[in-house]
Amino acid sequence: MKSSSVSQAVVAPYAEALMALAQEQNNLDAIAKDVRLLSDTLSDSVELSGLFASPLIGADVKKGVIEGVFGSQINAITKSFLLLLVDRKRIAFLREIINEFQALLRVIEQVALAEVTTALKLSRSQEDSLRDRVKAMTKSKSVELAVTINPDLIGGVIIKVGSQVVDASIRGQLRRLKSSLTVGV
Repeated sequence: MKSSSVSQAVVAPYAEALMALAQEQNNLDAIAKDVRLLSDTLSDSVELSGLFASPLIGADVKKGVIEGVFGSQINAITKSFLLLLVDRKRIAFLREIINEFQALLRVIEQVALAEVTTALKLSRSQEDSLRDRVKAMTKSKSVELAVTINPDLIGGVIIKVGSQVVDASIRGQLRRLKSSLTVGV
């Protein structure tokens, strides 16, 4: 728990500073696009995440990798921010800073994040239906889905939006049925 609070104490100010700079420079859309690119790149490359996290790899190497991997693909503000993270030895927190920035962006744009767990991959129409239901439930302008597949659910779906959880999975139904049956015994 302590490391989480320490991590948050490091992460939040950097994410908030990047957000404030993006808004001040009237460049929020471009920087948000850069942050999505950074997020996708880190998700696709375990090696890059490991390189940024390693204290054994020098700042010059990390800066060279940032230049080589992202080069002119990202805004100058975003690149300067990444180089600042390297200089301040905070680049290891990049994934968490990105997540925090995206959370701030969702608040500004009134986008709800729905964490969806399903037994099987959802079709496009099922995703659209889920978005509509969550949008109605949260009164948000739009909904972003973070879908995880868990075959243990047997079927159905679990939707988590903020602190609300809707368990419409077969596993959840079986658990509730078992509970109701054992209460009477």
